[in-house]
Amino acid sequence: MSRVKRGNNRRMRRKKVLARAKGYFLSKRNCYRIAKIQVDRSLLFAYRDRRQRKRQMRRLWITRIGAAARMNGLSYSRLMDGLNKGNVAIDRKMLADLAVRHPEAFARLASHAQAALTASASG
Repeated sequence: MSRVKRGNNRRMRRKKVLARAKGYFLSKRNCYRIAKIQVDRSLLFAYRDRRQRKRQMRRLWITRIGAAARMNGLSYSRLMDGLNKGNVAIDRKMLADLAVRHPEAFARLASHAQAALTASASG
C-alpha cells in the first residue's frame, strides 16, 4: 500500500483555520493547535448568538413599545390586547420603530387600541 503524505491538503486546511483566527490574541492567532480550538469555540458562540440576537431584539422591541405605551396611558399588555381586538396586524418590530421615530403615529395606534378595548368591554 502506498504512503499518503497530504502535503498540500494539510497546508490548505491549516491556512483556512489560521485565516479564521486572524485578529485573535497571542498564540491563538498563529499556533495551529491553539487556534483550531479557539476557532471551533468561536464558531459555536456565533451559532448560539445568532439565535440569541433574535431574542434580545424582541426584548428590546417590547421594552420600547411598553415605554411608549405608558406615555400614552396604556400598559404593554393592554396596548397589544387593544391592537388585536382592533384588528391591527402590525408586528413588534414595526411598533417599536414607530414608537421611536414617529411617536405621533404610535399615539394614533394607542388611541385606536384604547377605543377597541372600550368597545369590547361595553359590547
